[in-house]
Amino acid sequence: MKLKNIIKHFNLITHHKWVVFKLCCKVGQPWRGLVHDLSKYSPTEFWESANYYVGTHSPITEAKKDKGYSEAWLHHRGRNKHHTQYWVDHDAQNATPIIPYKYAAEMICDKLAAGIIYEGKNWTKEMELSYWEEREKDILEMNPKIRDFITAVFEKVAQQGIDKTLTKKNIRYLYKKYCES
Repeated sequence: MKLKNIIKHFNLITHHKWVVFKLCCKVGQPWRGLVHDLSKYSPTEFWESANYYVGTHSPITEAKKDKGYSEAWLHHRGRNKHHTQYWVDHDAQNATPIIPYKYAAEMICDKLAAGIIYEGKNWTKEMELSYWEEREKDILEMNPKIRDFITAVFEKVAQQGIDKTLTKKNIRYLYKKYCES
């Protein structure tokens, strides 16, 4: 493992946390932004991710290609409620419950921040909707109401941009419309 990758990975996750924090503040969830992804600094997540660091996409993808799984991802998704995978339990009566608002709002901020960080200057307001529809929407297991909420938010971001879409009032309204009806 190279020292350069350790430093770059640390900077990447810290920059990502900063962008998530700013977006979470916009949607009225500053605490969620502050505690977002703290597990990425744990030895289980940090060292594997630093070892597979590439800078253009998640090192978890590289670990899975190499080993067939990622210890960092298994650790991360089990500790962070803003991931849909945290909420899947096939042994429960409701295998995919509706994710509570504060975590659903944090998830939106996390997904947007990841795109912004990895795409850099090439990021556009339409990118997250495209990524969502092409790579996640029909693949990730989740409650259909949460799927509709995420889709609605990313459609609005694509149409109006982050600043107009990510407001406390707007995200709360969309959550109520799709998840509490």
